[in-house]
Amino acid sequence: MKEKLLKEIESLDADGKGTIELYNELSGAVMRNLTFTPPAHGEKAAHYLSIEYLIGRMFYNNLLELGILKETEEILRRKGIDASAFEQIEDAALGNGGLGRFAACFLDSAAGLGLPVYGYGIRYRYGLFRQEFSDGFQQEFPDDWQSFGDPWSVRRDGEARAVQFADGEVLAVPYDVPIIGKRVNALRLYRAEKNGAEDRISEYLYPADDTEEGKRLRLRQEYFLSAAAIGDCVDRFVREYGEEFDRFGAYNAIQLNDTHPVLAIAEWVRLLTSRYGVSFKDAVQTARRTFQYTNHTILPEALEWWPKRMLRSELPEVYEILRKLDASQRRAMRRAGATEQEQAALRISNGDAFSMANLAVDICEHVNGVAKIHSEILRNSLFRTACRYAPEKFVNVTNGITQRRWLMLCNAELSALIDRCIGTQWRERIEGLEEMRKFASDGRVLAEFAAIKGEKKRQLSEYIAKREGVRLLPNAIVYAQVKRLHEYKRQLMTAFAILEICEKLKRGELPDFKPSVFLFGAKSAPSYRRAKGIIKFINEIAKAIAEDDAVNRRLQVVFVTDYKVSYAEKIVAGADVSLQVSTAGLEASGTGNMKFMMNGAVTCGTLDGANIEIAERAGKENNYIFGASVEEIDALRRGGYDANEYLARDAAMTRAVRTLADGTFSDGGTGYFSELYESLTEGASWHKGDHYFIFRDLPDYVETLLRINREYGTEEFTRKQFVNMASSAYFSSDRSIAEYAANIWHLR
Repeated sequence: MKEKLLKEIESLDADGKGTIELYNELSGAVMRNLTFTPPAHGEKAAHYLSIEYLIGRMFYNNLLELGILKETEEILRRKGIDASAFEQIEDAALGNGGLGRFAACFLDSAAGLGLPVYGYGIRYRYGLFRQEFSDGFQQEFPDDWQSFGDPWSVRRDGEARAVQFADGEVLAVPYDVPIIGKRVNALRLYRAEKNGAEDRISEYLYPADDTEEGKRLRLRQEYFLSAAAIGDCVDRFVREYGEEFDRFGAYNAIQLNDTHPVLAIAEWVRLLTSRYGVSFKDAVQTARRTFQYTNHTILPEALEWWPKRMLRSELPEVYEILRKLDASQRRAMRRAGATEQEQAALRISNGDAFSMANLAVDICEHVNGVAKIHSEILRNSLFRTACRYAPEKFVNVTNGITQRRWLMLCNAELSALIDRCIGTQWRERIEGLEEMRKFASDGRVLAEFAAIKGEKKRQLSEYIAKREGVRLLPNAIVYAQVKRLHEYKRQLMTAFAILEICEKLKRGELPDFKPSVFLFGAKSAPSYRRAKGIIKFINEIAKAIAEDDAVNRRLQVVFVTDYKVSYAEKIVAGADVSLQVSTAGLEASGTGNMKFMMNGAVTCGTLDGANIEIAERAGKENNYIFGASVEEIDALRRGGYDANEYLARDAAMTRAVRTLADGTFSDGGTGYFSELYESLTEGASWHKGDHYFIFRDLPDYVETLLRINREYGTEEFTRKQFVNMASSAYFSSDRSIAEYAANIWHLR
């Protein structure tokens, strides 16, 4: 196929054609030569249900997976075309952050390992909003990711299915996206249609749920995905094996990626009982052998509870199934001798709502966390009672990232160095990357590695200059904090640290301070007021520093706009330091930290999520760990943490925090900054002051950043970066997906 495809690309007439036309023709040529790989008869397959997939730009990645990227670039060069021109094609931003990117990495690795794993999601008309800044404020605009065409999807009208709501049915029309590797698996994305036009269900990713209408739309989205995916899985089974559903689990595993698709359990029971006459008891038993659940967060707001009145009015049949599942669970708990307190902790129905997390934990065969510490928190805290009754359910699979996109594609120069040192076998078996550790004391290799890091930083600077109109400080250390904007991720703490460093520079306390760039990239949910205030605050700091000649040659803050996968590919390759500073115990895993590690950045972070395992694999001495541990944070919560007491201990911290309230920076009269200040010093209706313990960790954070600054540029610092890269194989999603396949799905 490779030779045939390259001949077809060679024969394309490029004369007079624009970038978009060429992009669609080239992509179409690839698609014509692809054949999707269905599961073989008797082969067990896994079906991955996720509300989001942050798949990114597909053109370069698919050519890389097919092994024709370099050859295609050379063919285009001979035709007078620079393949980098296709970077103007928008990402398919059908996700919000780690959850969606993690799902995309997993599908990539499954295909790369030759495993039959198929994704199900929603084909949103508009992805996560396009972000712009106006006077430092986030502005949201529709993300029309299909404006350049969508040559990488195949519409399957013949496999459309009706999804029933109380007010009528909606047609779920599947579009299959190829996931290329040793086999071509399908990511099936459903578009919602009613009366021939797109329905609101698939119009936007994550509609704002701060209104009744928004909540109802979110519920409809989740059921739409669940019903379409379960209907498809059941129909395929019936065609292949008949209606012996007690055998379904022998040939299928269904993985629920967080609580969003958990309604699939109720839909499974509804479909089998209503259409196929299976008894309720038998339908539940087959569900227990089929469904698996990945938990991604312990944050209460992300563990969905659906109001009964809403389910009754939108999905009356599903509501009745949930009632029966709850009643069945209560009987089982009483038989097991559970106390009233234990029953309350486990209950699917509690008051006026149904818990999706408790439903998943009750029914699913396995429940997994996504980092060692996260899985321990699930066992010992969030699902402690469930773990007491069914400890065998709870397992850990630490997240991973695909090295194909996050090293081979985004850092061809570093990949070539690895090839020269250890050969190319690591590209097929990523664990071979560990062999690079033996070069950690080789001065020649370290010098070449440092030169590559410098080149990727130059490329990053050029990209940012083109996108943002700002050029990074030359020869500067680049600290990067790029991720979803949320208070627990503590971008605000980094802002305070920058203000403290800025003040020290002005006072002449840091005479040997090396030029430093703090790079941010993040989007706030449109209705998340505090997060939008943090974006404005950071942009105000960036502006003030840029205009201050006393510091702007040594310190720079840049908040890039519209951060997404294509931007991340540049940033992870060019950054020196990965800032992973969440409050210990709240970041389930973090996959951004793995991308930076794989590209030779050190981690500056707390003992949270996968940071712990990164420090174990690469050595704590090769990273910069600071801040309170999970145990200390828990003790502070129990012991009556006094935010203002911590603040009073540190004059520099007080001055930095006070800039939110003393008029140093303007929030344009929105009240953003005063609300942030009050949330830190007084608390809010639902929490005490400084809920995420910024004041506890900030002094340690500042000292750690300054320590990094002192050590940067030395051979020892370069060696730390190199060791991180050489130790990153464990964090490949190939390893993660292999663990799912062996221990959870039982795929061959």
